[in-house]
Amino acid sequence: MATTLDQNVVPKLKGKFQAEVVCFVLGLGSLVAWNSMMTIGDYYYKLFPTYHPSRVLTIIYLPFSLVAMVILTHNESRINTRMRVITGYTIFFICTLLVLVLDLAISGKGGIVHYIGLCALSASFGVADALVQGGMVGDMSFMCPEFIQSYLAGLAASGVLTSGLRFLTKVAFEKSDNGLRKGALLFFAISTCFELVCIILYAYYFPKLSIVKYYRSKAASEGSKTVSADLAAAGIQNETNQQVGFDDKQHERLSNSQLFLQNIDYAADLFLIYVLTLSIVPGFLYENTGSHQLGKWYVLVLIAVFSVSDLISRYIPLVELLKLESRKCLLAAILSRLLLIPAFYFTAKYGDQGWMIVLVSFLGLTHGYLTVCVLTVAPKGYKGPEQNALGNLLVLILIDDLSSNVAFRVFLIFGVVLLYFIVQLRYIIRVEDTLKVGKDFK
Repeated sequence: MATTLDQNVVPKLKGKFQAEVVCFVLGLGSLVAWNSMMTIGDYYYKLFPTYHPSRVLTIIYLPFSLVAMVILTHNESRINTRMRVITGYTIFFICTLLVLVLDLAISGKGGIVHYIGLCALSASFGVADALVQGGMVGDMSFMCPEFIQSYLAGLAASGVLTSGLRFLTKVAFEKSDNGLRKGALLFFAISTCFELVCIILYAYYFPKLSIVKYYRSKAASEGSKTVSADLAAAGIQNETNQQVGFDDKQHERLSNSQLFLQNIDYAADLFLIYVLTLSIVPGFLYENTGSHQLGKWYVLVLIAVFSVSDLISRYIPLVELLKLESRKCLLAAILSRLLLIPAFYFTAKYGDQGWMIVLVSFLGLTHGYLTVCVLTVAPKGYKGPEQNALGNLLVLILIDDLSSNVAFRVFLIFGVVLLYFIVQLRYIIRVEDTLKVGKDFK
C-alpha cells in the first residue's frame, strides 16, 4: 500500500459523524423515488383506473431487482463497487426525471403510452435498487456498524418523508384543480433533487473522508479488489498485489455458499422479519381498517405511524446496552413477533383505532430494531472481502423476500380468479344440462 495501516489510527478516524450523515442521505436516496411512486398511487389509479397500477408496477419492479441482485451477488468480488453504486444512483436520477418529463409531455392525460412508460421506468428502478442497496450494504459491512445503521435509518426515513409530503400535498392541493397531479409532480421533483445529491456525495465527498479511506485501505490489505476505484478516487494507490512476497493464500476467502451456510440463521431472521411486516403493511391496513373517526385519513395515519416508529427504532441499537447481539436471542425475538398476526386480526375485528395505532407502532419498532441488529452483527469476525460478500447475500435475501411476498399474492389472486371461473363454468354446464333434460322430457 502507498499508505501504511500501522500508523496512528486516530487521525484516520476523523469524519465519522460526516460519514454517518452521508450514509443516511444515501439510504434516503435509495428508496425515495420508489416510495414516491407508491405513495402517489391514488393519482395513478385516477389516470389508469382499469390497469391496477400499484400492483402491476410492484410486480414489474421486484423481478428485475431480484434478477439483477442475483447476478451482482454472484459476481460481487469482480465488480467495481464505485461504478456500481454511481450507476445505480444515476439510473435513479434519470428515471425520476423521466417520470416528470413523461407526465408533462402527455399533460397528465394518461393513456397506454404513459402506462407502458411507467412500467419501463419501474423495471429500471428495480435494477437501480439492486445496484445501490447491495453495493452500499456490502461496502459498509467492512466499515463500522454505525454506517450500516445510518444507511438503514435513511431507508426508513424515505418512508417518513414521502408520508409527510403526502399529508402536505393532500392538505395543500385537495381543493385545487388537478390537485393529485400537482402533488405527484412535487413528489418526483423532490426525488430527482435527492438522487442528484446522492451522486455528488458518493462520487466526490464520501471517498475522501479519512475514516472511509482507512476502512477501504484495510479491506484492500485483506485482499478486497472491489475498493480499488474508491481508493484511487481518494488519492490512494493500491499497490498490494505488486508487492514482493505477496501471498495469495493469505487472502483466500470463504465462498458465497460457505458464507451463506455459516449465516443461515441470520438469513432466516431477515426472511421472518420482512415476511411478517409485509403481510400487514400496507395490504392488511388498507383492507381491514373498518369505520373510524379519522375517516379517509385513518390509513394514512397508520402508515405514517409505522414509518416514524420504524425510523426511531433504527437508532436504538446505537446504545450498546440495548443492542441485541446473541444469535439465539435474535431468533427468539423474531419468532415472538409472529404473535402480532392474531393480535392484528382481533384488533381489526373488535378493537378501536387507538389499539390499532399502538400495534402498528410496535410493529414498526420491532421491524427497524431487529433489522439493524441482524445486519450490523452478521459481518463481525470476517475479513473485508467476506464482509462485502455477506452484505450482498443478506440484501439478496431481503429482495427475495419482497419478491416472494408479491409472487404469493399474485398466485393467490390468480387462484381465486381461476376458482371463480371454474364455479361459473360448472354452473353454466348445470344449467345447460337442465335445459337439455327439459327438452328431452317434452
